[in-house]
Amino acid sequence: MAKLQTLYLFSYNFLQLLGWTLALFRILSNFISTNSVTGVYASAGELICLLQCCAFLEVIHGAIGIVPTGVVLPLMQWSGRTHFLLAIARQIVEVLYLSYQITLTFMH
Repeated sequence: MAKLQTLYLFSYNFLQLLGWTLALFRILSNFISTNSVTGVYASAGELICLLQCCAFLEVIHGAIGIVPTGVVLPLMQWSGRTHFLLAIARQIVEVLYLSYQITLTFMH
């Protein structure tokens, strides 16, 4: 059973790695082709939302004992990130269409 759990965790983490690498590639290719951060969210936002929602499995892993992290801390971490991403960032028009202005705001 331990080998099956190890294989599952390796597969899960490898797929997350591939997904986040693809998101980074989309962001960088958009930035390089336009020489601007405008449209960055449009290039990878949906993929990032999907990956973050799939990260709920990390809470499940702790709940069923595959990893020794427990449930509370991974749930708090996942819910904070997901709430910000889905409930706040996706609802702000500036994040979706005016990424350049948002970047300037945080740089000053």
